[in-house]
Amino acid sequence: MTEPLVRLDDLGAWLIKGNADGVDLADRFARDPLVTSWCVRPGYRTRMMSAGQAVVFWASGSRQRLRYGVWGIGRLTGAAEPGPPGQQWSVPLDLRILPEHDRLPRQLVRADDRLAGLEVLRQPQAANPSYLTVAQFAALRTHLPE
Repeated sequence: MTEPLVRLDDLGAWLIKGNADGVDLADRFARDPLVTSWCVRPGYRTRMMSAGQAVVFWASGSRQRLRYGVWGIGRLTGAAEPGPPGQQWSVPLDLRILPEHDRLPRQLVRADDRLAGLEVLRQPQAANPSYLTVAQFAALRTHLPE
């Protein structure tokens, strides 16, 4: 059996994604930048999620319309939970979407050698949640406002 890729001793933050081409995330977050829940796929990673862990919001898309990349940061407020039968799992959050001028575009993230290996860049189609190591999260924070 192979060892899981994510380990709690090297977990800097979870990363959840939303496709800003499929849903008008820019409009949704302009109206309310607080995110209190997001969908995740059940698996060993969701079983590792718990209150207090850092979480990063990554907006994905075609790159033509918006500045895709890191749009928000926050914390988990609880463990991932199954939805009603036939519905997706979700994780409770206290995550704030950054003002547009503070968001980190994908190009900036990719250009930083400390972040170029992020799972979200290597496997952009992977299901939520993704993750950042302790070192990657520390590097990311150097680009974010206090």
